Amino acid sequence: MTEVLDPWPFVWAAYALGAGGTLALVGWCWQAMLRAERRRDRLREK
Repeated sequence: MTEVLDPWPFVWAAYALGAGGTLALVGWCWQAMLRAERRRDRLREK
């Protein structure tokens, strides 16, 4: 008699980590882009 682990919780956790990491990266890049645009606009005003 053998016990078999159900792999689906691990699959869903991997998808959640992947999606969460992707969203975090997109948010971080978006903020960096906004900071760069603000810095560019400040330099153009001088």
